[in-house]
Amino acid sequence: MTSTGHRAPTGDPMLTARFAPPAVPKLLVHRPELLERLTAGTQGPLTLINGPAGSGKTVLTAHWAADGGATRPPMWLTVEPDDAPGAFWAYVLEALHRGGVALPAEVGRPTRAEGVTRSFLVRLADGLAAAAQPAVLVLDQFDTTQPPATSEGLDFVLRHAAGGLRIVLTSRSDSLLPLHRYRAAGEITEIRHADLRFTDADAEALLSEHHLTVSPAGIRLLMERTEGWAAGVRLCALAMQRSADPEAFLRQFAADRTTIADYLLTEVLDAQPPPTQDLLLRVCVTDRVHPDLADALTGRDDGARTLAGLARDNAFLEQIDASAWYRLHPLFAEVLRAHLRQRRPGLEPHLHGRAARWLARTGRLTEAVLQGAAAEDWGFAAAQLVDNLALGRLLTGLEADQLVRAFAGMPTVTPGPAPALVGAACRLAEQDLPGCEAALRRADAALADASPTDTDDPLADPRGPAARFGRAFLGVLAGRPADDMTATERAAADADRLLRELPPHLLAERPELRALLLAHLGAVELGAGHLDRAASTLAAAVAACGAPGTESPLSDALGSLALTELARGRLSRAAEHAHASLAVAERSALPAEHRAGTDHLVLAAVAVERSALPAEHRAGTDHLVLAAVAVEQDDLPAARHHLDLATAATGPRPDPPTAARAAVIAARIASAEGDGDAALAALRAVDPAELPAWAADELAVAESAVHLAGGDAAAALRVLDAVEAPDGDRPERALVRARALLAAGRGAEAARALAGIPADDAVPTPVRAHACLLHARIAEADGDSQEAHRRLGQALDLARPEELRRMFVESGPRVRRALRQDPPRAGSPGRSTARAPARTARAPRADGRPTVVEALSARETEVLRKAAELLSTEEIAAELYVSANTVKTHLKSIYRKLGVTRRSEAVHRAQDLGML
Repeated sequence: MTSTGHRAPTGDPMLTARFAPPAVPKLLVHRPELLERLTAGTQGPLTLINGPAGSGKTVLTAHWAADGGATRPPMWLTVEPDDAPGAFWAYVLEALHRGGVALPAEVGRPTRAEGVTRSFLVRLADGLAAAAQPAVLVLDQFDTTQPPATSEGLDFVLRHAAGGLRIVLTSRSDSLLPLHRYRAAGEITEIRHADLRFTDADAEALLSEHHLTVSPAGIRLLMERTEGWAAGVRLCALAMQRSADPEAFLRQFAADRTTIADYLLTEVLDAQPPPTQDLLLRVCVTDRVHPDLADALTGRDDGARTLAGLARDNAFLEQIDASAWYRLHPLFAEVLRAHLRQRRPGLEPHLHGRAARWLARTGRLTEAVLQGAAAEDWGFAAAQLVDNLALGRLLTGLEADQLVRAFAGMPTVTPGPAPALVGAACRLAEQDLPGCEAALRRADAALADASPTDTDDPLADPRGPAARFGRAFLGVLAGRPADDMTATERAAADADRLLRELPPHLLAERPELRALLLAHLGAVELGAGHLDRAASTLAAAVAACGAPGTESPLSDALGSLALTELARGRLSRAAEHAHASLAVAERSALPAEHRAGTDHLVLAAVAVERSALPAEHRAGTDHLVLAAVAVEQDDLPAARHHLDLATAATGPRPDPPTAARAAVIAARIASAEGDGDAALAALRAVDPAELPAWAADELAVAESAVHLAGGDAAAALRVLDAVEAPDGDRPERALVRARALLAAGRGAEAARALAGIPADDAVPTPVRAHACLLHARIAEADGDSQEAHRRLGQALDLARPEELRRMFVESGPRVRRALRQDPPRAGSPGRSTARAPARTARAPRADGRPTVVEALSARETEVLRKAAELLSTEEIAAELYVSANTVKTHLKSIYRKLGVTRRSEAVHRAQDLGML
């Protein structure tokens, strides 16, 4: 439809459609914040709405114009890319005229399409300045395709109209207006692509308008695929309406097989000149592109100029954080790759190969490997990892899963040591031990058969130190699941020797190598029961950490060290290392959406740990240790809490020794809670045949203790006799045997069993302390009260530093009565038992600020004193003639007032404050 009024300088009629805002879609996402910004922007001279095709620029502006948010209805002009300056100004005058702006007759009209005079612009600016109220004009689709003279003229009129003209520009690219001047003067409002992107809430609202109900996970997936691109979300919504299962559509849809492809190819790709189209089709094979990489892929030298222009024009390519790198919108890249395969079959692998070599030359290892694998150039891709001592990247780090997936298609018959080593690492990452061992055998054969190559780089030699180190490195990491201590130690020695043959500068770039080797070797030694050697090796592993990239081996080594100290009976050190391991994992900032990998319950950190593990997976070992410590300290709620955290993590099944440790702790908790059946069920869920001798013995000792707690001394002895002792009775076995004999009334035999427990530091402290308690009981039964008192004192002296309480609870009422009769000796470990009246006190908090402690009531003070004497909840209730539930209520109140969560903490806190 045309107007019947003025004509364009060419003599053609004015197109009425160019003066009408497009109709607002019926299904519309209301965006009040952006509408308010538009209204506020028109209080100044210039508002810019800038974004790619389909980002919602025109829809937003049309909605604003129709919504009545503007103080005066705006005038509208859709700008055509081929408008000459004279034609543009003629259309501007017509838009103003139709909007009711009365301009003086002397302003005149353009007479030539090619341009206008400066006098015309001066008259127009003066006429607008004299208008009664500002004219608000929307120039839709005003892009860089406009002639420079048009932008210069618009800037002149806007600056000289004295506020009489307010312009709203929508564009895919920044116009040629001097935007920096408007920014410096604070005279521009900008709504950019980042503002136009749909939020999760916007997407949900649009889907709801289409009568689609999608889960939050589905919404997140939609937003991840579209990155909030408005047209993409709308097109997906339309496709989902036609799908029988909208959620399944979101999980499976391929952009190249939807209307999204048609939109992007037509609106974006076909709009570019042929050389730019060629560049886009070539660079789409990479996740990000550098101008020099673009030149390597095209064979031209216009990469920098073309990429910058595409980014400036919002052509679904953006600059990454003001760097020299760019990235394509993922949907656009997906469509381009499909288009490339259709238009240029066979070119894609060649492009991947070119990209791989450019990335390798510029030191971008992971990207080079991924591109080499995409080109199916397996030898090149594998050699990059081996020659750069980067096999560990398949096992640890945020890129591990991606790298392992990249090699999923590599044939096992791929020749050469490097592919065999990479295959072994991939199998190890997937916990496929037979597959790993088979790949290592192929690597050994390839290393033996390989001939030296003519290269100046010894690392690139297939028989050089890098390949041989890779073989030794994987041998160490595979050692734990193989349960081959000898082979692991031999591989560790080879790796240590080869490390000295490698270039120092390369080792400096791989600080995790030595730490990983030591952490795994120490874990294997721990699994074999060599506690002292394990402690030494793991301490060295911790010392080797500290540089960026060593967080994973540091957490692993600390977790294994915590287990080692637990096995040695050093509870305080065990808890300290466990907390340190948890802190390292937390500081590593391991994002949940990226943390995939193995269950860190695995004792000795088998070779599949990933620094990208979720905290709940990595913390299995640490919580297992803390659960064991809490049991010994008779803090059963804390023990249960940590055990639940240790065993609740999803992931691969923990190794048998770790499963045995978890079962022992679960059994001790259940037994302490009076549920002997549950305790036995926990222990019998672990197959002793899968365990090393020491772990099977731990299960037997724990089962014997459960029977003792149930009063069945005969069953306790039968369990011990049914399992062959590893290398003679371990102290733990001798202790529980003595307990069973004593319970069976065979005191002399119990004394002989205790005599076999050395009294030196090599025996775990809980065992020595418990042995002293048994000696005290035997002495008391023999009528030697002085010896009984002495032995009881020894037990307390040993228990105090480690806060051992459970053994006193398990030792029966006679020992507890003796403790109550000697309160100064029975005080909380390492604490004075001097009593003081309850009072309000102040003590410094960890952050230095004082904490006000509310005064305890007289009854609460009595309960706390009984707790300090190691009485159980039931015993406190009996002493005070109240119910156990009443005692629990008093304890909760005590915890609240003292700002603690456990009984032992309450006792310590009260003693620190002089309240006991």
